[in-house]
Amino acid sequence: MSVQDDPIANRLPDSLVGYWESDLVKIGATLAAVYLLYLIAGLLLGYGLSGQLNSLRRLTFLIVLYSIGALVVNLHWGYSGLFNIGVVGFMAVGVYTTTILTRPVAGQNPTGTLSGLGLPLPVAIVGGVLAAALVGYIAALPSLRLRDDYFAIVTLAFAEIIRIAVKASELQEFTIFGATIGTGGGRGIRTYPNPINQFFEGTGAPIVDAVSSTIDGPLVSGWTFVLTLTLVLVCVLWLIIRIVESPFGRVLKGIRDDEEATTALGKNTGSLKIRSFMIGCGILGFLGIIWQGSQGYISPGLFVPQLTFFIWIAVIIGGAGSNTGSIIGSILFVGTIYLGPGYVRRLIEKFISLSGQATNFPDALGMLAGGDVSGILLYTLDQTSALRVILTGILLIWLLKRRPDGLFGNRREMASSIDIESRVRDRQSSDATDGGRE
Repeated sequence: MSVQDDPIANRLPDSLVGYWESDLVKIGATLAAVYLLYLIAGLLLGYGLSGQLNSLRRLTFLIVLYSIGALVVNLHWGYSGLFNIGVVGFMAVGVYTTTILTRPVAGQNPTGTLSGLGLPLPVAIVGGVLAAALVGYIAALPSLRLRDDYFAIVTLAFAEIIRIAVKASELQEFTIFGATIGTGGGRGIRTYPNPINQFFEGTGAPIVDAVSSTIDGPLVSGWTFVLTLTLVLVCVLWLIIRIVESPFGRVLKGIRDDEEATTALGKNTGSLKIRSFMIGCGILGFLGIIWQGSQGYISPGLFVPQLTFFIWIAVIIGGAGSNTGSIIGSILFVGTIYLGPGYVRRLIEKFISLSGQATNFPDALGMLAGGDVSGILLYTLDQTSALRVILTGILLIWLLKRRPDGLFGNRREMASSIDIESRVRDRQSSDATDGGRE
């Protein structure tokens, strides 16, 4: 994105515009602004040091995970033109596969619950990622000839098929090739232990004891896990940048802009799109492993389409075709829309004395008609999830009207490694100069 198209750069002094052109500065400044808002909210709510650290830990945890998901969606849509609405389905494949592979074999499970194959966690993670990539291949193979909107419907349906399949009673526990495994069905299944938590409960326990007089012990393992996930985010970002800047990535952008022209140049567009889709699905499988799997328990209810839509909103905010925009969009979405309403609710409850009860919207309107605004506030405070959806809709309407390409959208990026437009401008400038000399 050029400086002229950047809505923030246009408002900065000329001395700061050069700094703002750095992607790292953009991400850091946005994150610092959101952190500052949450620190102020924590001070108003009376949080101590542990409370503030826990608030920022949860904020950072969700920002990192949504950023990984947004980067994959941006790889599919922003660079490859693939409208993938089945994000949660591939996350489910990754985490369920890893869970089944790591659970103790039949007869060795001390809890007597569902058994598995007893593989080490690193091996199981590789298996989960490969399984998600393979399912991505199966989903993409028959549907890549479809238009964007039909492809989106297919991937959404595929994700629902996966969710319903793991919920089915037939797969709750079954035997295959002599091994008894299962998904746990609708009741869910316990996942693998978090290695970082295990470390601080064992070898790293002295570290927790050393800081327990200052902050809560669980924050040590919590922040260590968040920092580890941040490193994963950096690796995913590096991988995607390497992909899109490679000849493979330039062909993907050519497919996105004009698939027929790219095919006419002798490129096997179907094969390239499948490879791009499989890479993204493998990363999504890994995202499911480190996100839902790290919580200790999974169930089909965690993999509803709403999570996919939230990740897409982060991409829309930041703008398709921009990795920096995907991360900034995730920061803004998590900080304002996803977690923001909960903090607003606590602040209102702390500083505004509300009385009465408004169990439904007509009651709230009735109180408002009588001059009592507390009814609307009471009803709104009890509908935090609905408020999140309303804010999302308002934001999307504003973006479609004011910034249809998002804050940092860059889908018009050159597919070629040679900037033809720049060369044409230089030639025109040179011709104009020569003409003036004559």
